[in-house]
Amino acid sequence: MPTTLKAAVTCKGVGLHSGEITTVKLLPAAIHSGIRFVRADLPDRPEIPAQVNFVQQTMLSTELVTPNGSIRTVEHLLAGLWGVGVTDLIIEVNGGEMPLLDGSAMEWVNAIESVGTQTIGPDRDRSSLQEPIWIREGDVFVAAIPSTELRFSYGIDFDLKAIGNQWHSWSAAIEPFASAIAPARTFGLAHQIEQLQAAGLIKGGSLDNALVCGPDGWINPPLRFANEPVRHKILDLIGDLSLVADLPIAHYLAYKASHRLHTQLAQQLVAL
Repeated sequence: MPTTLKAAVTCKGVGLHSGEITTVKLLPAAIHSGIRFVRADLPDRPEIPAQVNFVQQTMLSTELVTPNGSIRTVEHLLAGLWGVGVTDLIIEVNGGEMPLLDGSAMEWVNAIESVGTQTIGPDRDRSSLQEPIWIREGDVFVAAIPSTELRFSYGIDFDLKAIGNQWHSWSAAIEPFASAIAPARTFGLAHQIEQLQAAGLIKGGSLDNALVCGPDGWINPPLRFANEPVRHKILDLIGDLSLVADLPIAHYLAYKASHRLHTQLAQQLVAL
């Protein structure tokens, strides 16, 4: 049902890729106004709707772009909003990238819960997916399969023994998002760090906001879940698919996928 915050709340932190400190204000919004980012640092305070048709860049994060502004690394906050049921919100940010916070969606969820949410309209029936959708590249795929429940399943496979092959399936009807998915942090591979930094990425990454895995195991344990990496991939998938208004009831499934494939699936859902 249409839901927004009861009051404004502010968070502050460093952007994963830019390394810049940004402040974000989450502000209540009117019914059916959707989720909108506002670049408070730019002339005329341009708005950037949280809709998949504004996705432009998906390299290690999801970026939304309009002719007047852009905002990067939106997926963790969007997952948190979807997880607690917020449908209408103004997100005022004074920079071009959302802060990573602790690398999960937990701090966003905690901030939202600190002020509470309020319903602002009657519940609406959610549509159900009628035919399966598959996007496949070799053994990598994303899919949406007709289902009687809303469910997200993910698989990952890494050469590093500490990660290996992991699968997880999550349904909001069985486990709360706040305890099952929101705490799962982003993760990286130690041998890729120098290459990514040389490419101008992960300037704000640290052992405080990301799990890092090397050949001998996790560099900064403990993990919050034994399979925290794959749970974080579900978090990313939810954040990207939340760019579809009124996401249909379906079983959303992914294997070794990326923000690019997540958002391609979202685009196909919007086109239905």
